Amino acid sequence: MPARLIGINHVALEVGDLQAALALYRRLFDFELRGYSAHMAFLEMGDQFLAVSEGRSQGPDDDRHFGLVVDDEDAVRAAVEAAGLPHRRSMGGGVRFRDPWGNNFEVVAYERIQFDRTPGVKRVLGIDDLEKNAGARCEIAEKGMA
Repeated sequence: MPARLIGINHVALEVGDLQAALALYRRLFDFELRGYSAHMAFLEMGDQFLAVSEGRSQGPDDDRHFGLVVDDEDAVRAAVEAAGLPHRRSMGGGVRFRDPWGNNFEVVAYERIQFDRTPGVKRVLGIDDLEKNAGARCEIAEKGMA
């Protein structure tokens, strides 16, 4: 039997300039650093993290992307606009954009997705009050995860 996929521990991104990437990402998102070195940083997301390393050499991503979950999708959209990054609405209604190094982001609101955080992780992230909308609750129930 093959191993069952059960989650994502982290996503690793490469950027051309770590300091510039951290400055941009801080304008787009609120996060703490889990760890940091001269050429790598780890952005805390409770029990997951985003690893950002310096040294990107490939061209920009096209359809290849990763999805981040946030507490306020509209705030990300506004920050992306303020940063002057081209963006569009994703098929699911989120925000799609590329950073200056070609990493393709899709950002969606916690309330609209099946992904759920444990009470302890919600507490650490300061999102105890976030709830799922009716559509997400229905999807969770249909899969027997409620």
